[in-house]
Amino acid sequence: MTTTLTAPTEETSAGQGIVAGLRNRLQQFLAFASLIVIFAFFSFASPDFFSYGNVTSILFSTVVIGTLALGTTFVIITSGIDLSIGTGMALCAVMAGVFITNMGMPIALGVPLTILFGGLIGLVNGFNVAILKIPPFIATLAMMLVAQGLALVISHSAPIYFSDSPGYVKISTGNIIPNFPNAVLVLAAAAVISGVLLTRTILGRYTYSIGSNEEATGLSGINVRKWKIVIYAFAGLFIGLAGVMISARLGSAQPATGMGYELQAIAAVVIGGTSLAGGKGSIVGTVIGALIISVINNGLQIMSIPQEWQNVILGVVILFAVYADMVRKREN
Repeated sequence: MTTTLTAPTEETSAGQGIVAGLRNRLQQFLAFASLIVIFAFFSFASPDFFSYGNVTSILFSTVVIGTLALGTTFVIITSGIDLSIGTGMALCAVMAGVFITNMGMPIALGVPLTILFGGLIGLVNGFNVAILKIPPFIATLAMMLVAQGLALVISHSAPIYFSDSPGYVKISTGNIIPNFPNAVLVLAAAAVISGVLLTRTILGRYTYSIGSNEEATGLSGINVRKWKIVIYAFAGLFIGLAGVMISARLGSAQPATGMGYELQAIAAVVIGGTSLAGGKGSIVGTVIGALIISVINNGLQIMSIPQEWQNVILGVVILFAVYADMVRKREN
């Protein structure tokens, strides 16, 4: 008896693509359903939870974590990691203070320079990972410590206030829409832009390709090293944007802030369905993941749950999300 092997047909490839697309939609739906369930639980548990003011507060608190998570999504899809986003954000906030307060730059110049400084942090990370071949965990861990130290050195371990630049604070706390903070609009715009770039441009296609099979991507003629640097640098722009948003919200650049934000941002990406093994993820899922973290934090605070137990509960949620990702990979 002989066995005949046939090459995959276009119909087979198209079918596989449809199945993969449906699976991604299902993951996004499950993440959204989880958000609704968690929101409903806290609404029943506390009468003060479901109110316009508190919902706005949840959205407002999502801005920084969500902004960091957007850039981190690109990195994790390549099967990388970035531990420097928290302290890098603090360093960018300090640089915003240096540009706008210390050097007297106009806001229209200081904000773009701050965002580009975040891109520089990402560029260095990309160079260390792609050219020097340092594992992403180690490379970004080193940058985390460097950024933490530089933030304290440049600011002389003291906050830099934006008291002479009220327009800067309005970037976050102002209201183009009445009773609705501008920061949420900035996050929404950043999410739309990053979503389009991930799904409709060559940057997104190469991001997925590198994460799915880096070796095959290189053999197909794509300069993997160059695109890794581009991806990390692009993700760094979100570090700079997060630095602007947190310093505008606080009205000052606090050099000691930042630690811990990287964990929540990475958790948001994983909860949203992005695989730590690379090759899979979406901006919609990341935004949902960031909202889930904010809803949990806000709900536990309203219920007067001690901070230590809040950390325990959030840790359990992260473990569950990672385990769910492992189950999905086994099924595939």
